[in-house]
Amino acid sequence: MFTNIPVSAMIGLFFTALYFIAAIFAPFLAPYGMAEVVGDVWEPSSANHLLGTDNIGRDLLTRMIYGGRTTIFIATAATILSFVTGSVLGFLAAVLGGWADQVLSRLVDLLMSIPSLILALVVLAVLPVTVTTLILVMGLLDSTRVFRLSRAVAVDINVMDYVEAAKLRGEKRGWIIFREILPNALSPLVAEMGLRFIFMVLFISTLSFLGLGVQPPLADWGGIVKENKDGIVYGIGAALYPAIAIATLAISVNLVADWILNRTTSLKGGRG
Repeated sequence: MFTNIPVSAMIGLFFTALYFIAAIFAPFLAPYGMAEVVGDVWEPSSANHLLGTDNIGRDLLTRMIYGGRTTIFIATAATILSFVTGSVLGFLAAVLGGWADQVLSRLVDLLMSIPSLILALVVLAVLPVTVTTLILVMGLLDSTRVFRLSRAVAVDINVMDYVEAAKLRGEKRGWIIFREILPNALSPLVAEMGLRFIFMVLFISTLSFLGLGVQPPLADWGGIVKENKDGIVYGIGAALYPAIAIATLAISVNLVADWILNRTTSLKGGRG
């Protein structure tokens, strides 16, 4: 079963699965409560605190586990929202064409002309910062990138013979989008989904580091970096653990996405 999986993909699958399992079972794996103060400030690693303690004496391993849970949940939910919204609208624009395509494309161009981080900061400065708000803002802003990709792919597929045949049979737009275009657009979308998930992890971490992301007492990796960044001056590496976690998760997901892209590309083929 695993003999055809390259080593790089195996490594990516291992670390990706490890992070997701830790996120799912965080309450059972964490040795302490998420906001529980269990020691002095920035204690070194010990038998009781494997990664030491943070800036107010909370167990850093516990914060990392719960922080990974929050980061992965928000990034996953925002990625799903981004792809559902962006791909459906992109396919619809390609199939409808004409003025509908122009209106959607120009609206997306307008949103993409503003840097996502700046627009998110403006929106979050006005709205109450909750997990739901973060998911909606991140997912909808990032759906513009998915729209551009899905529309570009769908425009090419929409003129294929098997799509024209479906139109001549009298198939409705929903059939054409989900039964003809989507299966043949899967390869680039899968690869892009991995990249967008990585972007979401970096996006939420950046927002939290700037103070407009996940709010205390909840933990996420960007917030943990922010909380412990002052310790770097004193040679304390508490802020480095979440940074390493972000980097390893990003690399692992990218390795898995590349492997899936290669497999879907080899299996992809137009329907006759």
